[in-house]
Amino acid sequence: MTDNPSIQEPRQDTARPDAAPDKKPDDQKSEDKKPDGEKDSGQKDGAKKPVSPEKKRKIRMVLIAAGVLVLLVGIGWFAYYQIVGKYHEETDDAYLQADAVTIAPKVGGYVEEVLVRDNQDVAAGQPLVRIDPRDYRAQTEQFESQIASAHANADVVRAQIAEQESAIAEVRAQLAAAQSNAAFAANEVKRYAPLVEIGAENAEALSARRNQAAQGAQQVAAQRAALANAEKRVGTLRAQVRQAEAQAGSAEAQLKAASVNLQSTTLTASIAGRIGDQTVRVGQFVQPGTRLMTLVPMGSLYITANFKETQIGRMRVGQPAHIKVDALPGVELNGRVESVAPGTGAQFSLLPPQNATGNFTKIVQRIPVRVSVEATPETRQLLVPGLSVKVEVETKGAKDDTKRIKKQEENHQDDVKERVEDQQKAASEARR
Repeated sequence: MTDNPSIQEPRQDTARPDAAPDKKPDDQKSEDKKPDGEKDSGQKDGAKKPVSPEKKRKIRMVLIAAGVLVLLVGIGWFAYYQIVGKYHEETDDAYLQADAVTIAPKVGGYVEEVLVRDNQDVAAGQPLVRIDPRDYRAQTEQFESQIASAHANADVVRAQIAEQESAIAEVRAQLAAAQSNAAFAANEVKRYAPLVEIGAENAEALSARRNQAAQGAQQVAAQRAALANAEKRVGTLRAQVRQAEAQAGSAEAQLKAASVNLQSTTLTASIAGRIGDQTVRVGQFVQPGTRLMTLVPMGSLYITANFKETQIGRMRVGQPAHIKVDALPGVELNGRVESVAPGTGAQFSLLPPQNATGNFTKIVQRIPVRVSVEATPETRQLLVPGLSVKVEVETKGAKDDTKRIKKQEENHQDDVKERVEDQQKAASEARR
């Protein structure tokens, strides 16, 4: 260090090394004009601007309103469930069905004509298929000739009976003549016998009279036998008439059967519906019972809904049902419960379960419930068997049945208990 006061040593900077240098006013103004994203990088990125009390109050009001809304929705849902919802039983294990009729021939033969096509709507009684009828028509003609022949035989025998009755009349006349001759010969014998005793007549004359009387008696016996034979012949002929009539009746019965077979060569629709699954072709030889096509009654559709066993406690016939068809989104149909199956679906399966053997795992069973479908004709045209549906049944009408049943069972148990106690009391008194 020099002693010259004009020369000063450099001033040491005691400021912190990390402190920012003083900024000039112009620089400060330009920095304030910069956007927030371009401010000095020395400021921390995580620093947030404090929330104002007004904003906090608004957030708190929104949360309170949301909580109140959720609470009201919950209360409304609970009230709806208690009043209505718990009485609605629904299932999606439900399908449209129809009692389809299988069209099959009663007689065999070659298919001569097919009068319908697949998916065609037909009316009841409309012809569907014709089988070659020539063989069956020939059978009917044969039985008709047998009937005519039997009637002709009966007429012939009746004519013979008329002839035999004339012959009987002739034999009766001959019998009367023989009886007259025999009576005359017997009187002659009586007249000649006293004369021979007094010698007025010779014995040869009496013997001749006696021979004539004997021949007369034999002639009477012969005529009586002939009359009996002729009368018996009438009985035989009448039996032949009855036989011919019986043959005619048998032929008539065979003719009716043949006529039915002849009519059966034309297959007709037993009900109105729509043809499906047609397999018959012209020229095909079919046997009796061969399935040719299926006739589906589109106007008689119903639903088989398989409800769980825990859902049918309040389900009764006639209760209203709401139906949603998967094929018709947004459309709700109405219906009613028609019947409840007499057993679970497992009971009517090919191999019913045998829970008495092996390990047991409880499975909730399902009971088929038949539900009618109420729809317009236009809607029915869109519904076909097999479609999946969702069924919801209103069971509120039977809400008190469970309580009533429970009360009845409790009363029944009390009655049984009283009877048992009375029996035990009577038995103890008897032992004393």
